[in-house]
Amino acid sequence: MGKIKDNMAKMKCSECGRITTYTKRNKKKVKEKLSLQKYCNFCRKHTTHNESK
Repeated sequence: MGKIKDNMAKMKCSECGRITTYTKRNKKKVKEKLSLQKYCNFCRKHTTHNESK
């Protein structure tokens, strides 16, 4: 389970600040943090989700 969890990145909504989704990321090749447009169930609209710790 450790190897699977290492590749997962938490995606945090920029408006409400909640962690709503998880996504995979190759941390060895991609050094910068992800920023994606995702649907937030709490805001009920598409917002920018940034990677958090």
